Amino acid sequence: MSWAKKDEDGGESGLLHHLDKTTVLQEARVFNETPISPKKCRILLAKIAYLLYVGESFATNEATDLFFSITKLFQSKDTSLRQIVYLVIKELSTVAQDVIMITSSLTRDMQPNSEAIYRSNAIRALCKIVDGNMLQGVERFLKAAIVDKTTSISSAALVSSYHMLPIAKDVVRRWANEVQEAMNSKSGLGFMSTSSYTGNGVMSQYHAMGLLYQIRQHDRMAVIKLVQSFAGSGRGFLSSSATLRSTMAHCLLIRYACKVMEEDPSTQRQLFELLEGWLRHKSDMVNFEAAKAICNMQNLSAKDLFSAVSVLQHFLSSSKPTLRFAAIRTLNRLAMTNPTAVTVCNIDMENLITDSNRSVATFAITTLLKTGNEASVDRLMKQITGFMSEISDEFKVIVVEAIRSLCLKFPAKHGTMLAFLSSMLRDEGGYEFKRAVVEAIFDLIKSIPESKEVALSHLCEFIEDCEFTKISVRILHLLGVEGPKTPTPTVYIRYIYNRIILENAIVRAAAVSALGKFGVNVADENVKKSVRVLLTRCLDDVDDEVRDRATWALKVMGDEVTAEKYVKDDSSYALAALERSLVDYCSAPERTEVPFDISIIPQITRKQAEAERHTVSAIDYANLGTVPSVAGPGAPAAAQKAKPSNVDQQLSYAKEIAKIPEFASYGPLFKSSLKPVELTESETEYVVTCTKHMFSEHVVFQFHCHNTLNDSLLENVSVIMQTDDEGLEEIENIPVEQLAYDVPGSVFVSFKREDSEAFPVATFSNTMKFVVKDCDPTTGEPDEQGYEDEYLLEDVELSIGDYILPSYISDFARVWGELGEEAEVVETFALTALDSLQTAVTSIVDILSMQPLENTDTPKSQTTHTLFLSGIFLGGIKVLVKSRMSFTKTTGVTMEFSVRSSDEEVSRFVMATIA
Repeated sequence: MSWAKKDEDGGESGLLHHLDKTTVLQEARVFNETPISPKKCRILLAKIAYLLYVGESFATNEATDLFFSITKLFQSKDTSLRQIVYLVIKELSTVAQDVIMITSSLTRDMQPNSEAIYRSNAIRALCKIVDGNMLQGVERFLKAAIVDKTTSISSAALVSSYHMLPIAKDVVRRWANEVQEAMNSKSGLGFMSTSSYTGNGVMSQYHAMGLLYQIRQHDRMAVIKLVQSFAGSGRGFLSSSATLRSTMAHCLLIRYACKVMEEDPSTQRQLFELLEGWLRHKSDMVNFEAAKAICNMQNLSAKDLFSAVSVLQHFLSSSKPTLRFAAIRTLNRLAMTNPTAVTVCNIDMENLITDSNRSVATFAITTLLKTGNEASVDRLMKQITGFMSEISDEFKVIVVEAIRSLCLKFPAKHGTMLAFLSSMLRDEGGYEFKRAVVEAIFDLIKSIPESKEVALSHLCEFIEDCEFTKISVRILHLLGVEGPKTPTPTVYIRYIYNRIILENAIVRAAAVSALGKFGVNVADENVKKSVRVLLTRCLDDVDDEVRDRATWALKVMGDEVTAEKYVKDDSSYALAALERSLVDYCSAPERTEVPFDISIIPQITRKQAEAERHTVSAIDYANLGTVPSVAGPGAPAAAQKAKPSNVDQQLSYAKEIAKIPEFASYGPLFKSSLKPVELTESETEYVVTCTKHMFSEHVVFQFHCHNTLNDSLLENVSVIMQTDDEGLEEIENIPVEQLAYDVPGSVFVSFKREDSEAFPVATFSNTMKFVVKDCDPTTGEPDEQGYEDEYLLEDVELSIGDYILPSYISDFARVWGELGEEAEVVETFALTALDSLQTAVTSIVDILSMQPLENTDTPKSQTTHTLFLSGIFLGGIKVLVKSRMSFTKTTGVTMEFSVRSSDEEVSRFVMATIA
């Protein structure tokens, strides 16, 4: 019998290719023959395994009949047949019924007097079948197997225990001593090759390490002890009783050490020394894992990274392609955050540009682009051109991102970079590759103004033959924004109108919008006249979207007020907040009687709105392709650091608050504080922070509580808040029923403002009260009895800034004039304690929690500055602040502070905050 694949042209592609489930089920009668034919049964079992592998589904009755027919094969002593029997019953056990009946046969094969090959397979099969309740019945067999001298049996028991941990956590945790014994066991050393420092005899140690960590992972001190107990491993062969002989276990230990450092920064220096020691291990695998761990650590200097970089530099000249690839990829990632530390490897990386492995060559060239100097740019660009046609699109994206970063680093070389990027636009490639090139050119336009006209001309040529609609729309939008600002805007109108004639409806609509922006923003009347003629022709387009956009553009061109409001205005509503407010408005029938007030929706810049829309896509872009680990190092730094925006954070708070029925009557959430107030030190046993949520008449304090003690369980956790302000009445105090170790919870306390026209400012003293129950750190089981305790927290302040929501406006002078002087309040202050204008600006922004406008949050002069702020006061009242300030070393900061709003009382509230 031959299992080889036949010639595809001959019409046959393998023995098992044309299997039919019905035929296989009919053949299953061979299992009932006497005597048993091992050869026939093995072939039939192979067919069943193949059907299961390709996704063939078996009905429950079919799987059950087949399962119990196969169990009759336990009578055979044929070793090969028995092995495949174990494999098939494991797969069928998830579908068949009453599979627990086979437990006795499997338990018999697990006996110490059974053959080793039977015992290991029986353990795997049994743990696939039994549940958490039945596991206790075979516990003694598994505990004996874990410490067995035969490594195949020990490994089978350890791996099976690892898989059983989620469904029988308490039972498996009791085996910690046996797992520790398996870790320290020296069985199997006779099979180990001392030259490679690995072997089958130490595989069980790797499995034991993984299981031991899973058992202890919720006990930070136990994990630290685990790492420290094997700290001497690798500094001498079998140097102590607790020695790791498995290189894979060593790699696991390094990763666990890194997790400990992330959770407890105080251990970083001690564990960093251990990592440096493992750089001198006898195994390349351990050396690399330690070097990679050090390179991934934050805030290390080039001196601290030197030893790790030296190990990676040595790997760059290795004869093994895997080592070269791993080393260059790690250096590539390090170059994104600390290029100085990687510079010492430049000569070795230049030798890899011609490496036969194109993946290695790609990472080498992109790393050199990040670490090279301005003089080497031209030489590197010539070397890149040679192999771009030989690599896949995923690696081309990495190269493009490296070029983008280098061009932003050396703006003087933008001409060379743009020429290279434009040539890549003409090459063959998929959507993601073309998008990466276009986005790189976009970044150059935004960051290097002198490159704008050349870059726009390249993009215009590209859309003449662009096959991707999304990219064409993006380019047309950019042309509409940047084209009118150039000295010769008419150059781009021809390219835009060509898209209206030649492209599909989506591109035509985008082109019409771009033309409309030219008509509004270009001052030349001849240009406006030409644009109006072109837009008039679009009124006969077959697509209604194109016609509507053309009609709108013509309307805006003839109405300066509308153009100022909807086209030239740089502000946009925060869509997430707008959606949340509309949902709240529509969900309460009584609110729909009053018109929706859009003035309470915060405004942001269009750039911020675009950034929020593309946050998710930026992260996806950073992990582009089917090999995210490859795309990661070349991903944009901005994408890798993408975090939820302020508006997204507000939305998440609103969703969390909406789930609490006690707050349902409070109405829509107006604002949540962006930065939680820390009420304890981060190293204390209980870590508590506070977030304030503002409603129209209520204030909700959310206390985020975190129990860092693994030997205690907190129950009925509440926070008692006290204040001297009589204008606030406590309404709700919602405790946390249980606060387990390392499982955060939130306590909510709400107050109502007794006078809806008053905005009290108060200080609250806070005490956390709870019931403590001691518990076992290993199992997490608490004692039945507990005792009451309390924990004093820092004070929380409710300030005027909590009533103000930051909101952007595009034209401060116009809105300032519209508000007028009727409700204006002006005062002058002498702030002698402040040492600079920047300190004054930062303090005012933090106190008022308002939106800085026109980049006034960064003073351009050290002596005089004017700060513009905008916000929405509780109730939808727009508030603007103008602060003119001067600074001298003798008098400090002198400031004229002006507040305007539609309500003089609100202006006085805001002024009182500064006073």
